Amino acid sequence: LLEIFDQLRDNFRFIFQQLFAGGQADLKLTSDDPNEAGLEIFAQLPGKKMQPLTLLSGGERALTAIAFLFALLRCGSSTLCVLDEIDAPLDEVNAERFLCYLEELAQETQFILVTHRKQAMIRAQALYGLAMTPGGVTSLVSVDMKQAAG
Repeated sequence: LLEIFDQLRDNFRFIFQQLFAGGQADLKLTSDDPNEAGLEIFAQLPGKKMQPLTLLSGGERALTAIAFLFALLRCGSSTLCVLDEIDAPLDEVNAERFLCYLEELAQETQFILVTHRKQAMIRAQALYGLAMTPGGVTSLVSVDMKQAAG
C-alpha cells in the first residue's frame, strides 16, 4: 500500500504541475497506520500559498481532482476510461490544459468523454450524439472526425 501511495504521490505532484503550469501539490495520509488512514490533498497554485483542497475555488478544486484521477490512472493500466462532464466546472484556460493533457494520455488509454464543451468536441476523433427528427423520433448520430475533415 505504501509503495503504491508513493507512486501515486509522485504522479500527482508531476501531473498537478503540468495541469497548472507550475505550483506544487502533495498527498498526505492522516494516520501512521496506512490501512486506517484517510487522505488529504494539498495544493499550491502558482502565486498562492499551500492550502487544503477544501479551500480552493470550484474550478481549482476540479482541476486538482482531475490531476488526482490521472495520477491514479498512471498507477495502473487501463485500456478504457469514461469521463462524464469532467470538464464542466473548468474555465476556458483550465479546460485547454486538461484537454492537452488528455491528448497525451490518449496515446495509452482510450477515453470516452461526455461533454458539452465545443473545444473538446473539436479535438475528438469521433463524435456521438442524439438528434431528434422533425417527427419527434430520436436517432443516434456519429461522425468520424478524421473522415469528415479529409
